Amino acid sequence: MSLINTEVKPFKAQAYKDGKFVTVTEADLKGKWSVVCFYPADFTFVCPTELEDLAAYYEEFQSRGVEIYSVSTDTHFAHKAWHDTSEAIGKVRYTMIGDPTGAITRNFDVMIEDAGLALRGTFLINPDGVIKLCEIHDNGIGRDAGELLRKIKAAQYVHTHPGEVCPAKWKEGEKTLTPSLDLVGKI
Repeated sequence: MSLINTEVKPFKAQAYKDGKFVTVTEADLKGKWSVVCFYPADFTFVCPTELEDLAAYYEEFQSRGVEIYSVSTDTHFAHKAWHDTSEAIGKVRYTMIGDPTGAITRNFDVMIEDAGLALRGTFLINPDGVIKLCEIHDNGIGRDAGELLRKIKAAQYVHTHPGEVCPAKWKEGEKTLTPSLDLVGKI
């Protein structure tokens, strides 16, 4: 069953952000757009490249009213240690959630049970706490924050323009579509 258009399940976790340990719950994901980005583990190979890429776009995400949350099955203590020792992760200013029990990872259906690690899962949650985008990768395939930003812009456009949809490769400011009988077979 798809998680699209379902509400985020309740959770409570410890996280690392801006040199502090903080508590995060599903309520923190409401009232704004949120991206929850799962990755396998701290101190690995592809993961720091992805988190650094998100960090490079963080100001642009925030300018669009989007908050970023990264999640792995590591602890918030491991996130701090990684942040303090990795040049790439040292650039991260968004919240890094620890999920050592795997509860959040299971809530989003990205747990690799026999490894205790997450798949690379990206979820966009609207201000009502409803999942609008779900993308899950094999752990050998890194993600692109620029492409995620394009999808967020499309989701936000559709959210504020009921009845319109964004075609493939749509970019902000380009023409959208209004589904109707007149368009059937003409695209």
